[in-house]
Amino acid sequence: MFITRLTLTAAIAGATLASAAAVQAADISGAGATFPYPIYSAWAKTYKEKTGTGLNYQAIGSGGGIKQIESRTVTFGASDKPLGGDELEKNTLVQFPTVMGGIVPVVNVDGIKPGELVLDGETLAKIYEGKITKWNDPAIAKLNEGVKLPDAAIAVVHRSDGSGTTFNYTYYLASVDETWKNDIGVSTAVEWPVGLGAKGNQGVAANVDQTKNSIGYVEYAYALQNNMTYTDMINKAGKKVAPKAEAFAAAAANADWSSQPGFGVILANQPGDKTWPMTAATFILMHKDAKDGAASTEALKFFDWAYANGGDAAAKLDYIPMPENVVAQIKKEWGQIKGKDGKAVWSMNH
Repeated sequence: MFITRLTLTAAIAGATLASAAAVQAADISGAGATFPYPIYSAWAKTYKEKTGTGLNYQAIGSGGGIKQIESRTVTFGASDKPLGGDELEKNTLVQFPTVMGGIVPVVNVDGIKPGELVLDGETLAKIYEGKITKWNDPAIAKLNEGVKLPDAAIAVVHRSDGSGTTFNYTYYLASVDETWKNDIGVSTAVEWPVGLGAKGNQGVAANVDQTKNSIGYVEYAYALQNNMTYTDMINKAGKKVAPKAEAFAAAAANADWSSQPGFGVILANQPGDKTWPMTAATFILMHKDAKDGAASTEALKFFDWAYANGGDAAAKLDYIPMPENVVAQIKKEWGQIKGKDGKAVWSMNH
């Protein structure tokens, strides 16, 4: 069943979002993160029905999205790794978040149901370091008393492409494990000690589904859409939490979005009893000096519509919409995006 659904998702992506041949003149072009693909797909479908304007979005990974916007081959890039102020300034980019969501460990272990297994950060790091190699390892068994764990080798799956999901995942692992912090580090792509690489959230999901006794990490919407077995986590407060909207919202509750250039706040390993430890925002990148002012205007119209009307669709996929006060700040930042005539392509009166 998973392969059928995944193939269908890929087919939809090819037919409606990523096929350049089908793009009409009025369509909006973007590329990047796979993390927000489920919600961008849902928004694009409704937006086209209402406005006639489509979205040609290529879910190629955050690294690819950054490269494409820097080379100006798309109107917007998308990344789950926020760029720092120096990078934004160097490339004349405006950056803003669209939604927040959760990254979840997913497993394929016979007899284990979604939320039945619990892990903590240290154990997860040691699995990905290759130090915990079997499912019945004492560290896993201690966290899961009463759960039947097989005496089987753990098949580790990770991203092979430049990935903002990987950036946020490794950021979390580095925050809870000194070995990870010192020896492997935080990036969109790292030298993984063990495991099999797969491209995109889709690739990781497919590999875990096809491989017995495996573990991977994906955006929560992918786990939900494909009926995958996700784990609960022990958070920074030492509490067991499930990957649910309220847990993602708790992680974002105290975020100071104005504290970082381009709203680039990292939400991993936040405090709070109800907080999901691997929460992340996803970001849009657009040039301040727009090569095609009309295209930039259309893109901002789409995001304006999404902020105003896309909250229910986001919630259904367990994403968290941006707070209204943050959206107001974001729209002020849009004033920096100007066409060749030097005039802003967007105004608050749109």
